[in-house]
Amino acid sequence: MTFSIVARCERTGQVGVAAATAVQAVGKLACHAIANVGAIASQALTNPYLAYDGLRLLERGISAEDALKRVLAADAHANRRQVGVVDNMGRTAAWTGPDTIKWSGQVSGRQCSIQGNRLTGPEVLEQALIAMHETEHLDLAKRLTLALLAGDSVGGDRHGERSVNILVFSTEEYALCDIRIDDHNAPMDELRRLFKIYQEKILPNVLNLPKRADIVPPT
Repeated sequence: MTFSIVARCERTGQVGVAAATAVQAVGKLACHAIANVGAIASQALTNPYLAYDGLRLLERGISAEDALKRVLAADAHANRRQVGVVDNMGRTAAWTGPDTIKWSGQVSGRQCSIQGNRLTGPEVLEQALIAMHETEHLDLAKRLTLALLAGDSVGGDRHGERSVNILVFSTEEYALCDIRIDDHNAPMDELRRLFKIYQEKILPNVLNLPKRADIVPPT
């Protein structure tokens, strides 16, 4: 009951995932990313281990397509899963199981994949993809936000949205952006409000946090 986006920014190398759903706390189990590795959305009948194991494969240099094939092969209920993957080279892969709730499907674009189930129709993914392509000059967090809003504007989840997550990593191990709306009557309106706060107040502080290159890890 979710539509999501996984993407890499070609300009900055940032990776991220965004999702919206009609149930609470979509960011808890559906959205996963690691800096300099990639991002994975695991949804429908959610199996978070598809993302955990998939990211470990991406860390080893396995491509998005091969990583997705491997984790699905180990899942006895793959027909009920939906997964989107982007690796650190911008290669994407996606899977929509035949037993996911209709309308379900996926579209791929330039270093991004958009997937969803129980949607009003394919126009949700198509509008989100247009937004991703038209905003390539913007930072990835802004692009993901605009793309979710675009998909929602033409229908989104057939039961409406209840929770939203925008998760982006740059080069550091901590997230550059992690906006979570876990339970809200109007989560897209709340996303607009929180994204403005993120840009004006949170992002400047994140950019001033210590960098791994300046810290000697303990031995």
